Amino acid sequence: MDILILAVVIALVAVGAISGLVVSSRKKKQLPPTAPPSTPTITAPPAEPQVGEDAAPTAQEPRRTIEEVGLPEAEVAEPAAPPVAEPEAPAAPEIEVPEPTAGRLVRLRARLARSQNSLGKGLLTLLSREHLDEDTWEEIEETLLIADVGVVPTQELVDRLRDRVKVLGTRTPADLRALLKEELLTLVGTDFDRAVKTEGGADTPGVVMVVGVNGTGKTTTTGKLARVLVADGRSVVLGAADTFRAAAADQLQTWGDRVGARTVRGPEGGDPASIAYDAVKEGIAEGADVVLIDTAGRLHTKTGLMDELGKVKRVVEKHGPLDEVLLVLDATTGQNGLTQARVFAEVVDITGIVLTKLDGTAKGGIVVAVQRELGVPVKLIGLGEGADDLAPFEPEAFVDALIGD
Repeated sequence: MDILILAVVIALVAVGAISGLVVSSRKKKQLPPTAPPSTPTITAPPAEPQVGEDAAPTAQEPRRTIEEVGLPEAEVAEPAAPPVAEPEAPAAPEIEVPEPTAGRLVRLRARLARSQNSLGKGLLTLLSREHLDEDTWEEIEETLLIADVGVVPTQELVDRLRDRVKVLGTRTPADLRALLKEELLTLVGTDFDRAVKTEGGADTPGVVMVVGVNGTGKTTTTGKLARVLVADGRSVVLGAADTFRAAAADQLQTWGDRVGARTVRGPEGGDPASIAYDAVKEGIAEGADVVLIDTAGRLHTKTGLMDELGKVKRVVEKHGPLDEVLLVLDATTGQNGLTQARVFAEVVDITGIVLTKLDGTAKGGIVVAVQRELGVPVKLIGLGEGADDLAPFEPEAFVDALIGD
Protein backbone atom coordinates (compact mmCIF):
# COMPACT_ATOMS: atom_id res chain seq x y z
CA MET A 1 0.00 0.00 0.00
CA ASP A 2 2.76 2.34 0.92
CA ILE A 3 4.55 1.45 -2.22
CA LEU A 4 1.51 2.31 -4.25
CA ILE A 5 1.09 5.71 -2.70
CA LEU A 6 4.79 6.54 -3.28
CA ALA A 7 4.47 5.58 -6.91
CA VAL A 8 1.47 7.91 -7.40
CA VAL A 9 3.32 10.85 -5.88
CA ILE A 10 6.33 10.33 -8.13
CA ALA A 11 4.08 10.14 -11.12
CA LEU A 12 2.35 13.42 -10.28
CA VAL A 13 5.70 15.22 -9.83
CA ALA A 14 6.91 13.99 -13.15
CA VAL A 15 3.77 15.14 -14.93
CA GLY A 16 4.07 18.64 -13.38
CA ALA A 17 7.67 19.02 -14.50
CA ILE A 18 6.86 18.03 -18.05
CA SER A 19 3.95 20.50 -18.15
CA GLY A 20 6.25 23.40 -17.05
CA LEU A 21 8.73 22.67 -19.76
CA VAL A 22 6.01 22.75 -22.41
CA VAL A 23 4.61 26.15 -21.25
CA SER A 24 8.05 27.68 -21.15
CA SER A 25 8.80 26.60 -24.65
CA ARG A 26 5.52 28.10 -26.00
CA LYS A 27 6.22 31.50 -24.39
CA LYS A 28 9.61 31.71 -26.03
CA LYS A 29 8.02 31.15 -29.41
CA GLN A 30 5.46 33.98 -28.90
CA LEU A 31 8.00 36.77 -27.93
CA PRO A 32 9.03 39.19 -30.83
CA PRO A 33 12.60 39.17 -31.89
CA THR A 34 14.80 41.68 -30.05
CA ALA A 35 15.73 44.81 -32.21
CA PRO A 36 19.40 45.35 -32.78
CA PRO A 37 20.87 48.18 -30.66
CA SER A 38 20.86 51.61 -32.38
CA THR A 39 24.03 53.72 -32.90
CA PRO A 40 24.39 56.28 -30.08
CA THR A 41 24.03 59.99 -31.03
CA ILE A 42 27.31 61.93 -30.60
CA THR A 43 26.90 65.61 -29.67
CA ALA A 44 29.75 67.94 -30.69
CA PRO A 45 31.32 70.00 -27.84
CA PRO A 46 30.52 73.70 -27.84
CA ALA A 47 32.94 75.86 -29.86
CA GLU A 48 35.63 77.75 -27.96
CA PRO A 49 34.90 81.49 -27.74
CA GLN A 50 36.97 83.67 -30.03
CA VAL A 51 39.11 86.57 -28.80
CA GLY A 52 36.84 89.36 -27.59
CA GLU A 53 33.77 87.08 -27.31
CA ASP A 54 32.08 85.56 -24.30
CA ALA A 55 31.20 81.86 -24.19
CA ALA A 56 27.45 81.42 -24.60
CA PRO A 57 25.84 79.81 -21.57
CA THR A 58 24.15 76.43 -22.04
CA ALA A 59 20.65 75.64 -20.95
CA GLN A 60 21.92 73.20 -18.35
CA GLU A 61 24.56 75.54 -16.93
CA PRO A 62 23.88 79.31 -16.75
CA ARG A 63 26.73 81.77 -17.02
CA ARG A 64 28.45 82.38 -13.71
CA THR A 65 30.44 85.42 -12.61
CA ILE A 66 34.08 85.36 -11.57
CA GLU A 67 33.03 85.71 -7.97
CA GLU A 68 30.67 82.68 -8.25
CA VAL A 69 33.30 80.54 -9.91
CA GLY A 70 35.76 81.56 -7.23
CA LEU A 71 38.80 82.20 -9.38
CA PRO A 72 41.67 83.88 -7.54
CA GLU A 73 42.25 87.55 -8.35
CA ALA A 74 45.62 86.79 -9.88
CA GLU A 75 43.88 84.92 -12.73
CA VAL A 76 41.79 87.98 -13.74
CA ALA A 77 43.46 89.90 -16.57
CA GLU A 78 43.81 93.60 -15.70
CA PRO A 79 43.53 96.17 -18.52
CA ALA A 80 46.90 97.51 -19.58
CA ALA A 81 47.66 100.97 -18.16
CA PRO A 82 48.21 103.69 -20.75
CA PRO A 83 51.85 104.62 -21.20
CA VAL A 84 52.94 107.58 -19.10
CA ALA A 85 54.52 110.31 -21.18
CA GLU A 86 57.87 111.45 -19.95
CA PRO A 87 57.74 115.12 -18.84
CA GLU A 88 59.53 117.38 -21.25
CA ALA A 89 62.39 119.41 -19.92
CA PRO A 90 61.42 123.10 -19.67
CA ALA A 91 62.71 125.09 -22.58
CA ALA A 92 65.35 127.66 -21.83
CA PRO A 93 63.82 131.14 -21.72
CA GLU A 94 64.41 133.17 -24.82
CA ILE A 95 66.82 136.00 -24.16
CA GLU A 96 65.23 139.34 -25.04
CA VAL A 97 66.99 142.38 -26.43
CA PRO A 98 65.81 145.39 -24.42
CA GLU A 99 64.99 148.68 -26.06
CA PRO A 100 67.93 151.14 -26.09
CA THR A 101 67.76 153.69 -23.29
CA ALA A 102 69.05 156.65 -25.27
CA GLY A 103 66.12 158.96 -25.92
CA ARG A 104 63.66 156.56 -24.31
CA LEU A 105 61.88 159.35 -22.43
CA VAL A 106 61.44 161.27 -25.68
CA ARG A 107 59.78 158.22 -27.22
CA LEU A 108 57.50 157.96 -24.19
CA ARG A 109 56.71 161.66 -24.18
CA ALA A 110 53.19 161.24 -25.55
CA ARG A 111 52.34 158.80 -22.76
CA LEU A 112 53.64 161.22 -20.15
CA ALA A 113 51.87 164.18 -21.73
CA ARG A 114 48.45 162.51 -21.67
CA SER A 115 48.39 162.61 -17.89
CA GLN A 116 50.65 165.54 -17.15
CA ASN A 117 49.65 168.27 -19.57
CA SER A 118 46.70 169.25 -17.42
CA LEU A 119 49.26 171.03 -15.25
CA GLY A 120 51.02 172.83 -18.08
CA LYS A 121 47.89 173.63 -20.06
CA GLY A 122 46.16 174.84 -16.93
CA LEU A 123 48.98 177.24 -16.20
CA LEU A 124 49.13 178.47 -19.80
CA THR A 125 45.38 179.10 -19.83
CA LEU A 126 45.56 181.12 -16.64
CA LEU A 127 48.59 183.12 -17.75
CA SER A 128 46.88 183.93 -21.06
CA ARG A 129 44.10 185.90 -19.41
CA GLU A 130 43.98 189.54 -20.37
CA HIS A 131 44.02 190.70 -16.76
CA LEU A 132 46.12 188.77 -14.25
CA ASP A 133 44.47 189.86 -11.00
CA GLU A 134 44.96 188.35 -7.55
CA ASP A 135 42.27 185.76 -8.12
CA THR A 136 44.13 184.50 -11.18
CA TRP A 137 47.42 184.25 -9.32
CA GLU A 138 45.68 182.32 -6.55
CA GLU A 139 44.35 179.91 -9.16
CA ILE A 140 47.87 179.49 -10.53
CA GLU A 141 49.14 178.78 -7.04
CA GLU A 142 46.34 176.28 -6.40
CA THR A 143 47.11 174.48 -9.67
CA LEU A 144 50.73 174.01 -8.62
CA LEU A 145 49.81 172.79 -5.13
CA ILE A 146 47.35 170.24 -6.51
CA ALA A 147 50.15 168.92 -8.70
CA ASP A 148 52.23 168.29 -5.52
CA VAL A 149 54.90 170.82 -6.37
CA GLY A 150 55.05 171.74 -2.71
CA VAL A 151 54.36 174.95 -0.80
CA VAL A 152 57.81 176.55 -0.91
CA PRO A 153 58.59 175.74 -4.57
CA THR A 154 55.09 176.92 -5.56
CA GLN A 155 55.56 180.26 -3.89
CA GLU A 156 58.95 180.71 -5.53
CA LEU A 157 57.55 179.94 -8.98
CA VAL A 158 54.54 182.25 -8.60
CA ASP A 159 56.76 185.13 -7.47
CA ARG A 160 59.09 184.72 -10.45
CA LEU A 161 56.18 184.47 -12.87
CA ARG A 162 54.66 187.67 -11.51
CA ASP A 163 57.90 189.57 -12.08
CA ARG A 164 58.54 188.10 -15.53
CA VAL A 165 55.00 188.79 -16.78
CA LYS A 166 55.22 192.43 -15.70
CA VAL A 167 58.47 192.88 -17.55
CA LEU A 168 57.24 190.96 -20.60
CA GLY A 169 54.25 193.21 -21.17
CA THR A 170 52.52 191.83 -24.26
CA ARG A 171 51.98 188.09 -23.73
CA THR A 172 51.63 186.02 -26.89
CA PRO A 173 51.04 182.26 -26.55
CA ALA A 174 54.57 181.56 -27.76
CA ASP A 175 56.05 184.01 -25.24
CA LEU A 176 54.06 182.49 -22.38
CA ARG A 177 55.06 178.94 -23.32
CA ALA A 178 58.74 179.89 -23.46
CA LEU A 179 58.47 181.71 -20.15
CA LEU A 180 56.72 178.84 -18.40
CA LYS A 181 59.16 176.27 -19.80
CA GLU A 182 62.13 178.25 -18.59
CA GLU A 183 60.73 178.67 -15.08
CA LEU A 184 59.68 175.03 -14.77
CA LEU A 185 63.13 173.87 -15.89
CA THR A 186 64.65 176.06 -13.17
CA LEU A 187 62.27 174.50 -10.65
CA VAL A 188 62.97 170.89 -11.75
CA GLY A 189 66.69 171.49 -11.87
CA THR A 190 69.08 171.00 -14.74
CA ASP A 191 72.33 170.91 -12.78
CA PHE A 192 71.82 167.53 -11.02
CA ASP A 193 73.93 164.52 -11.99
CA ARG A 194 71.17 162.08 -12.90
CA ALA A 195 73.30 159.17 -14.11
CA VAL A 196 72.85 155.91 -12.18
CA LYS A 197 76.26 155.09 -10.67
CA THR A 198 77.22 151.55 -11.67
CA GLU A 199 80.97 151.73 -12.27
CA GLY A 200 82.32 149.97 -9.16
CA GLY A 201 85.99 149.48 -8.41
CA ALA A 202 88.84 147.87 -10.28
CA ASP A 203 88.04 144.37 -8.99
CA THR A 204 84.46 144.80 -7.83
CA PRO A 205 81.20 145.40 -9.68
CA GLY A 206 79.05 148.44 -9.20
CA VAL A 207 76.54 147.74 -6.42
CA VAL A 208 73.06 149.28 -6.46
CA MET A 209 70.58 148.74 -3.63
CA VAL A 210 66.89 149.37 -4.32
CA VAL A 211 64.69 150.31 -1.36
CA GLY A 212 61.08 151.38 -0.85
CA VAL A 213 57.82 150.51 0.89
CA ASN A 214 55.28 147.89 -0.16
CA GLY A 215 53.30 148.58 -3.31
CA THR A 216 55.63 151.07 -4.98
CA GLY A 217 56.74 148.60 -7.67
CA LYS A 218 60.20 148.11 -6.21
CA THR A 219 60.87 144.55 -7.43
CA THR A 220 59.48 145.36 -10.87
CA THR A 221 61.65 148.48 -10.98
CA THR A 222 64.73 146.38 -10.13
CA GLY A 223 63.92 144.02 -12.98
CA LYS A 224 63.36 146.89 -15.41
CA LEU A 225 66.60 148.53 -14.29
CA ALA A 226 68.39 145.27 -15.16
CA ARG A 227 66.97 145.64 -18.66
CA VAL A 228 68.20 149.25 -18.86
CA LEU A 229 71.73 148.16 -17.91
CA VAL A 230 71.74 145.17 -20.28
CA ALA A 231 70.53 147.45 -23.08
CA ASP A 232 73.57 149.62 -22.38
CA GLY A 233 75.89 146.58 -22.68
CA ARG A 234 76.40 145.82 -18.98
CA SER A 235 76.40 142.35 -17.38
CA VAL A 236 74.15 142.09 -14.33
CA VAL A 237 73.70 139.86 -11.25
CA LEU A 238 70.47 140.21 -9.26
CA GLY A 239 70.24 139.74 -5.49
CA ALA A 240 66.77 138.68 -4.26
CA ALA A 241 67.06 140.03 -0.71
CA ASP A 242 63.30 140.53 -0.37
CA THR A 243 62.65 137.32 1.59
CA PHE A 244 59.50 138.51 3.38
CA ARG A 245 57.12 138.79 0.43
CA ALA A 246 55.93 135.52 -1.07
CA ALA A 247 57.18 134.91 -4.63
CA ALA A 248 59.33 138.08 -4.67
CA ALA A 249 62.41 136.03 -5.56
CA ASP A 250 60.51 134.20 -8.32
CA GLN A 251 59.32 137.51 -9.73
CA LEU A 252 62.83 138.95 -9.78
CA GLN A 253 64.30 135.79 -11.30
CA THR A 254 61.75 135.93 -14.10
CA TRP A 255 62.91 139.45 -14.94
CA GLY A 256 66.53 138.31 -14.87
CA ASP A 257 65.99 135.23 -17.01
CA ARG A 258 64.44 137.35 -19.75
CA VAL A 259 67.69 139.26 -20.27
CA GLY A 260 70.17 136.57 -19.23
CA ALA A 261 70.96 137.98 -15.77
CA ARG A 262 71.56 135.44 -12.99
CA THR A 263 69.61 135.75 -9.73
CA VAL A 264 71.12 134.91 -6.34
CA ARG A 265 68.37 133.91 -3.92
CA GLY A 266 67.80 132.10 -0.62
CA PRO A 267 64.96 130.47 1.30
CA GLU A 268 61.77 132.38 1.96
CA GLY A 269 62.11 134.15 5.30
CA GLY A 270 65.90 133.87 5.18
CA ASP A 271 68.40 136.53 6.23
CA PRO A 272 68.27 139.37 3.66
CA ALA A 273 71.72 140.64 4.60
CA SER A 274 73.26 137.22 3.93
CA ILE A 275 71.64 136.99 0.48
CA ALA A 276 72.78 140.51 -0.41
CA TYR A 277 76.32 139.60 0.70
CA ASP A 278 76.30 136.43 -1.42
CA ALA A 279 75.01 138.34 -4.44
CA VAL A 280 77.93 140.76 -4.34
CA LYS A 281 80.31 137.84 -3.77
CA GLU A 282 78.95 136.05 -6.84
CA GLY A 283 79.15 139.26 -8.84
CA ILE A 284 82.84 139.56 -7.99
CA ALA A 285 83.48 135.89 -8.86
CA GLU A 286 81.74 136.18 -12.21
CA GLY A 287 83.30 139.51 -13.11
CA ALA A 288 79.87 141.11 -13.51
CA ASP A 289 79.60 144.82 -14.19
CA VAL A 290 76.70 145.52 -11.83
CA VAL A 291 74.94 143.85 -8.89
CA LEU A 292 71.35 144.97 -8.23
CA ILE A 293 69.96 144.16 -4.78
CA ASP A 294 66.21 144.14 -4.28
CA THR A 295 65.32 144.63 -0.61
CA ALA A 296 62.07 143.96 1.24
CA GLY A 297 59.27 146.46 0.71
CA ARG A 298 58.81 146.97 4.40
CA LEU A 299 56.58 149.64 5.92
CA HIS A 300 58.50 152.70 6.96
CA THR A 301 56.60 152.85 10.29
CA LYS A 302 58.23 149.65 11.62
CA THR A 303 61.47 150.69 13.24
CA GLY A 304 62.85 147.15 13.62
CA LEU A 305 62.53 146.44 9.94
CA MET A 306 64.11 149.75 9.03
CA ASP A 307 67.04 148.86 11.27
CA GLU A 308 67.37 145.62 9.36
CA LEU A 309 67.60 147.57 6.12
CA GLY A 310 70.54 149.43 7.63
CA LYS A 311 72.10 146.05 8.44
CA VAL A 312 71.82 144.98 4.79
CA LYS A 313 73.67 148.11 3.77
CA ARG A 314 76.44 147.55 6.32
CA VAL A 315 76.93 143.89 5.36
CA VAL A 316 77.11 144.69 1.65
CA GLU A 317 79.70 147.37 2.33
CA LYS A 318 82.09 144.70 3.65
CA HIS A 319 82.85 144.03 -0.03
CA GLY A 320 83.19 147.72 -0.78
CA PRO A 321 81.12 150.92 -0.80
CA LEU A 322 77.63 151.01 -2.23
CA ASP A 323 77.65 152.95 -5.48
CA GLU A 324 73.95 153.77 -5.52
CA VAL A 325 70.93 153.58 -3.20
CA LEU A 326 67.74 154.16 -5.15
CA LEU A 327 64.49 154.95 -3.35
CA VAL A 328 61.38 153.87 -5.29
CA LEU A 329 58.34 156.11 -4.74
CA ASP A 330 54.84 155.85 -6.12
CA ALA A 331 54.06 159.20 -7.77
CA THR A 332 50.36 158.80 -6.98
CA THR A 333 50.98 158.94 -3.21
CA GLY A 334 51.92 162.63 -3.36
CA GLN A 335 52.94 164.11 -0.03
CA ASN A 336 52.89 160.69 1.65
CA GLY A 337 55.81 159.80 -0.56
CA LEU A 338 57.77 162.62 1.05
CA THR A 339 57.17 161.10 4.48
CA GLN A 340 58.53 157.78 3.23
CA ALA A 341 61.53 159.55 1.72
CA ARG A 342 62.41 161.23 5.00
CA VAL A 343 62.39 157.98 6.99
CA PHE A 344 64.45 156.03 4.46
CA ALA A 345 66.96 158.85 4.22
CA GLU A 346 67.56 158.53 7.97
CA VAL A 347 68.46 154.83 7.64
CA VAL A 348 70.45 154.72 4.42
CA ASP A 349 72.08 157.40 2.34
CA ILE A 350 69.67 157.83 -0.56
CA THR A 351 71.50 158.82 -3.71
CA GLY A 352 68.67 158.82 -6.25
CA ILE A 353 64.89 158.64 -6.66
CA VAL A 354 62.83 156.42 -8.94
CA LEU A 355 59.27 157.68 -9.47
CA THR A 356 56.86 155.00 -10.66
CA LYS A 357 53.32 155.34 -12.06
CA LEU A 358 54.07 158.84 -13.26
CA ASP A 359 51.93 158.23 -16.33
CA GLY A 360 48.83 157.63 -14.24
CA THR A 361 48.74 160.87 -12.26
CA ALA A 362 48.56 164.60 -12.81
CA LYS A 363 50.82 165.10 -9.79
CA GLY A 364 54.08 165.48 -11.67
CA GLY A 365 55.09 168.20 -9.25
CA ILE A 366 56.28 165.45 -6.88
CA VAL A 367 59.49 165.50 -8.93
CA VAL A 368 60.20 168.98 -7.62
CA ALA A 369 59.02 168.33 -4.07
CA VAL A 370 61.02 165.15 -3.43
CA GLN A 371 64.20 166.63 -4.84
CA ARG A 372 63.80 169.61 -2.55
CA GLU A 373 63.09 167.35 0.43
CA LEU A 374 66.10 165.04 0.03
CA GLY A 375 68.51 167.16 -1.96
CA VAL A 376 68.99 164.22 -4.37
CA PRO A 377 67.83 163.96 -7.98
CA VAL A 378 65.10 161.95 -9.62
CA LYS A 379 67.10 159.58 -11.83
CA LEU A 380 64.49 157.26 -13.30
CA ILE A 381 60.77 157.43 -13.94
CA GLY A 382 58.25 154.68 -14.67
CA LEU A 383 55.75 155.49 -17.40
CA GLY A 384 53.70 152.31 -17.76
CA GLU A 385 53.48 148.56 -17.29
CA GLY A 386 55.67 147.59 -20.23
CA ALA A 387 59.07 145.99 -19.72
CA ASP A 388 60.87 148.96 -21.28
CA ASP A 389 58.76 151.73 -19.74
CA LEU A 390 61.44 152.71 -17.23
CA ALA A 391 63.30 155.73 -18.56
CA PRO A 392 66.20 157.92 -17.42
CA PHE A 393 64.78 161.22 -16.22
CA GLU A 394 65.47 164.07 -18.63
CA PRO A 395 64.28 167.48 -17.36
CA GLU A 396 63.82 169.03 -20.81
CA ALA A 397 61.68 166.17 -22.14
CA PHE A 398 59.72 166.12 -18.88
CA VAL A 399 58.89 169.86 -19.01
CA ASP A 400 58.01 169.66 -22.72
CA ALA A 401 55.50 166.96 -21.82
CA LEU A 402 54.09 169.13 -19.02
CA ILE A 403 53.30 172.16 -21.16
CA GLY A 404 52.52 170.35 -24.43
CA ASP A 405 53.25 171.57 -27.92
